[in-house]
Amino acid sequence: MALPCGSGRRWWRAVKMALGLCLCFLIPMAAAGIRNTNSIFGDQKLKPEVQQQLKLLNKPAHKSIKSSDGDIIDCIHINNQPAFDHPLFKNHTIQIRPSFHPEGRLFDESKVSSKSKSINQLWHLNGRCPEGTIPVRRTKEDDLLRASSIKSYGRKKHLSIPKPSSAQPDLINQGGHQHAIVYVEGDKYYGAKATINVWKPQIQEPNEFSLSQIWILGGSFGEDLNSIEAGWQVSPDLYGDSNSRLFTYWTSDAYQATGCYNLLCSGFIQINNQIAMGASIYPVSGYGDSQYDISILVWKDPKEGNWWMQFGNEHVLGYWPAFLFSYLSDSASMIEWGGEVVNSQPDGQHTSTQMGSGHFPGEGFGRASYFKNIQIVDGSNNLRPPKDIATFTEQPNCYDVQNRKSGDNWGNYFYYGGPGKNPNCL
Repeated sequence: MALPCGSGRRWWRAVKMALGLCLCFLIPMAAAGIRNTNSIFGDQKLKPEVQQQLKLLNKPAHKSIKSSDGDIIDCIHINNQPAFDHPLFKNHTIQIRPSFHPEGRLFDESKVSSKSKSINQLWHLNGRCPEGTIPVRRTKEDDLLRASSIKSYGRKKHLSIPKPSSAQPDLINQGGHQHAIVYVEGDKYYGAKATINVWKPQIQEPNEFSLSQIWILGGSFGEDLNSIEAGWQVSPDLYGDSNSRLFTYWTSDAYQATGCYNLLCSGFIQINNQIAMGASIYPVSGYGDSQYDISILVWKDPKEGNWWMQFGNEHVLGYWPAFLFSYLSDSASMIEWGGEVVNSQPDGQHTSTQMGSGHFPGEGFGRASYFKNIQIVDGSNNLRPPKDIATFTEQPNCYDVQNRKSGDNWGNYFYYGGPGKNPNCL
C-alpha cells in the first residue's frame, strides 16, 4: 500500500497506536456471559472492592427499566452521573446545550432533549427516562468478573508501540488487531460525521470484538495520544453478549491511565435522557434484507472548547470537556472512519470473527457494510467533504475497504468488512 504523501513514520505510528489499541482483556472467557474463573476474583465470594466499585458505578436511580436483552437501564439525576466523581469536575457547571453547531442549527430544549422515537435502542420498547435524568446501563457483578481486574474494567489495554523499522512494517499481527479504514490527515480538524450501517457480526471467541467507528485523533501518536471515538461494537467481554451496541471512548495519554468506554469513568458528561451509552441498537441490518444505519457527529464548540457528540438528527448526547485533553484542546490532526476486529487465534491462524456485515465490499448495498456521507468540520466550523482520502487494511483477503464518491445523497462513502478466515485468509 502506498503511503500518503508526507506521512511516513508518523502515519504508521498513528495506525499502530490509534487502531492497534482496542479492548483486549488479559484472560479470555470460556463463553460469553460466564464468569472468568481464572481472573483475580475466580469463584470466590465478592470481594469488598468489587462491591465498592459496583456502588461507585451504579448511582441511585429515579427509575429503572428492564430491557429484553437483559440490560437494566437506570434513570439517574443528571447531576449525579459518574463524571462528577472526579475532583476536576467538582465545580463544573453543566453546559446544557452547545453554543455552536456545524450544521447551523439553533438549539432549544426540544432539540437537546428530543422526544423523537425514530432512532431506537432495545430498552426503548419497555420505557423511557424522564426529563432531568440520563439513562445509564447498570454494571452487573458478572461484568466486573469478566475483567482481569477492577482497574481494567471498561478500559482499553495500553501497549508499547515500537518504532517502525521500515517504510512498511509488518502490522498483520500487531496486537492481533486488524482494520479496514479510510482516513485524512495533514490539516486541522474540528470534528467529523458519518452515517454508519449497523450489523451484528459473528464473534468467534469471547475475548474478540468487532467495531465500526469514527476516530478523532491528536498528538504525537506516542505516549500522549489524544483520542475521541464513537460508533457501534459487538464485544462479549465488555457486555456479556453479542448485541450491537452504541459506544464511545476517550483517552488523553494513549490509553495508559485516562479514559474509558461510555460512562464507566469520569469524563463524558451526558445531557440527553433518550439514548444510553453501551445499550443495544435496534433493529440491525440483515443480508439482502432491510438496512439500518446510525448517524454520528462529533464537533468542537469554538466558544467553550468542549467536544460534543450527536446521535441521529436531533439527539445531542453530551460532551467531553476541553480540559480533559492536551492536543485536542486545540484541534485534531487525523480523522479515521472504518472497522476493526481482534484476531486472538494463535500460531498464525486467523479468526472467523466478522467485520461489518461479514461480507466483502464488492458485494455492495444490502450485503456489505457501509459508511456514507463522511465529512469533517473545517477551520471555519463548517461540515465539508474530506480531501485526499486514503485507505488502509492489513490483509485485504480477510477484511477490505473500497472508497467511493457519489453524486447523490450518499456523498463520500465506502464499503468495508469481510468474513475473516476463508480459503484466501487462513
